[in-house]
Amino acid sequence: MANGLRRETLANSERFFKQNGGLLLRQQLSLCEGRSAESAKIFTAEELKKTTNNYAKSQIIGRGGYGTVYKGILPNNKIVAIKKSKLVDETQIEQFINEVVILSQINHRNVVKLLGCCLETEVPLLVYEFVTNMYNTLFHHIHDEECKSSISWENRLRIATETAEVLAYLHSVASPPIIHRDIKSTNILLDDNCTAKVGDFGASRLIPADKTHLSTLVQGTLGYLDPEYFHSSQLTEKSDVYSFGVVLVELLTGKIALSFDRPENERNLAKHFVTSMKENSVWEILESRVLREGNNEQIYEVMELARRCLGVKGEERLTMKEVAMELEGLRKYFKHPWVLQNPEEVESLLYGDQPISDLDSHNNSINYDSLRAQGIRPLNIDGR
Repeated sequence: MANGLRRETLANSERFFKQNGGLLLRQQLSLCEGRSAESAKIFTAEELKKTTNNYAKSQIIGRGGYGTVYKGILPNNKIVAIKKSKLVDETQIEQFINEVVILSQINHRNVVKLLGCCLETEVPLLVYEFVTNMYNTLFHHIHDEECKSSISWENRLRIATETAEVLAYLHSVASPPIIHRDIKSTNILLDDNCTAKVGDFGASRLIPADKTHLSTLVQGTLGYLDPEYFHSSQLTEKSDVYSFGVVLVELLTGKIALSFDRPENERNLAKHFVTSMKENSVWEILESRVLREGNNEQIYEVMELARRCLGVKGEERLTMKEVAMELEGLRKYFKHPWVLQNPEEVESLLYGDQPISDLDSHNNSINYDSLRAQGIRPLNIDGR
């Protein structure tokens, strides 16, 4: 009887593995071997069962509409977070495989690191690095009643800089470039030190070297969605720039990106912000803590940067590399008030003689981590 049950369990595991795209994932990960420092692991169902003490309630660290997240401990004593969705949607299997392949090749200090997955269960499982308070998102810290105004202006500026650096890294260093496609405050996690960790790459796309855009079904979140992409279905790196601009405005104003509780002309935060900039009334919509703690000149520069991210046309927007560079420059400039009296030394202080992609993170500068000179192969799924 025990042998029969074991055979049935093995048969189910194999069936789920194939059903969940395991053969495609193996093929894609084999193409990536040697291209990243640590490729994603395909865990067995039994391994993760042991890791979570059979998914004990005491191991639950997060719940939501998406499902449940468990804390687990691997045999090497490494703590991980295991994401178990509520439902399996077979139409989303390609998106799931896409996220695994993309994340397995990204190694950036401000990206939630994917360690692997399990496809031997009815619902696929994702295994991530463990981030303390990993389901306290930026949205939670900005908008939830118990947390409103909890983030200092200095931390807001750093979170914006870290997020911009991730996007600059994806756009400028990855080969081919990666477009996140769903940047929003709920996809930016904050650990105990308020360090930003960008997550959820399920909608991301790789741009082949010979293309500047992709024609895709429009996907994203209302309020953050690039209007040009919405109307044309042409996805470009500038779509991420627009979405980032909305996040920047959230950090400035403490307001939700889209709210039908506000007057009609204020429902869309990005449009309301740009209009307020034109009408010189933008200071009235900033969050009180931002006004209280920030230097007016610095705040204005950040507002202007947000405006330049929110151009209706992509060609009007900055690149994420330019945004990251300007934000880091603003942080450094106002940390050293003496440069206000020594403007000729500002450029040297901010960037030195090195190109932006080579600056070292230990000097609080932009560092694009380990994807430099590494190729990322796109998924060959319907040419997407």
